Amino acid sequence: MHVNAEGRLPVKLWADEVEDGAMAQIRNLANLPFAFRHIAIMPDCHQGYGMPIGGVLATEGVVVPNAVGVDIGCGMRAIQTNIPVSEVTTGTVKDLLGKIREAIPVGFNHRAEPCPAIDMPMLRDDMPICTREFESARRQKGTLGGGNHFIELQADQDGMLWVMIHSGSRNLGKQVADYYNKQAVAVNGAYHSSVPKAWELAFLPFSDGESDRYLREMDYCVEFALENRAMMMAEVRRVLGERFPGFLPEPDLDVAHNYAQMENHFGKNVMVHRKGATSARLGEVGIIPGSQGTASYIVRGLGNRESFCSCSHGAGRRMGRKEASRTLDLEAEIKRLDDQGIVHGIRTVADLDEAAGAYKDIDEVMAQQTDLVEIVHKLVPIGVVKG
Repeated sequence: MHVNAEGRLPVKLWADEVEDGAMAQIRNLANLPFAFRHIAIMPDCHQGYGMPIGGVLATEGVVVPNAVGVDIGCGMRAIQTNIPVSEVTTGTVKDLLGKIREAIPVGFNHRAEPCPAIDMPMLRDDMPICTREFESARRQKGTLGGGNHFIELQADQDGMLWVMIHSGSRNLGKQVADYYNKQAVAVNGAYHSSVPKAWELAFLPFSDGESDRYLREMDYCVEFALENRAMMMAEVRRVLGERFPGFLPEPDLDVAHNYAQMENHFGKNVMVHRKGATSARLGEVGIIPGSQGTASYIVRGLGNRESFCSCSHGAGRRMGRKEASRTLDLEAEIKRLDDQGIVHGIRTVADLDEAAGAYKDIDEVMAQQTDLVEIVHKLVPIGVVKG
């Protein structure tokens, strides 16, 4: 960790290199009048909307929708199985991934039949956006989504099979995020906020009822995202159980990395925003994925107070999607995965936005946060379904 003290508050960075766009956003965070103590930047940091992904912002008296982001509650779910990877041939992996694709809609696809309303998180009073989107969300529960979301079969250091899922709150979270960011912009304009509109860090003060509504709807999205991952993992369990009659998974691990919640740090109750960051309290289990083609990690938090007890949420992008499609070598990226024996879906230039070459080196990212987490399991991919 090193410190940048140029702003109103210091910035504590666990990242060796930060792109110019993300650094400009970090400077804005450090100069927010309501930011608390310091800004914490994780090693997977890269530019986002308003606040960089891989950032942790603690605030007093306000919540910032863009410091949570549009995929509210996005996170990871993983299970360890009793299936030896030696029993999982390349043909078996292809068959399993095919059945998983049949069972779980990906990309913009939704379920043909809606999830029973009783199986959805319970709506509470005064949740206008979640109420409006409820029927649509019933068809989205149990679906993967697109972008960097994935379902991956992995091998651990002991040669046992794992399953990992990365997904979030689908369109529900985006609708909530967009609505309340617009509300925050309106509130800040009405009260002539000192935070420049160009920073895209409009906030909702706790004295305004909109902040309560946002937090209720944000929590609903976090719960929906968790249940979304759980429903998909249940489908994967079923597929594995049909292929391996003696299949017996360990309990699911699940962590979110886009949310805000009240926590006590340095003797104060503050609103901690984690945008592409994972909670890493002392002894807390976390999941840090790599890219397709690189390792992922199950970790245990070390409770480092300087990071607001946080760690990275993944490898982090080293180039944008358009840049990746424009500059990466398709044949080289396919060869990288083929040489490792990974069953993957990279076929055309359009798939390069999620190629391994578009991401930072996960092992370097892990080396930069040895004071935040300790590694419990290293998981190597053997097959992946991308959104």
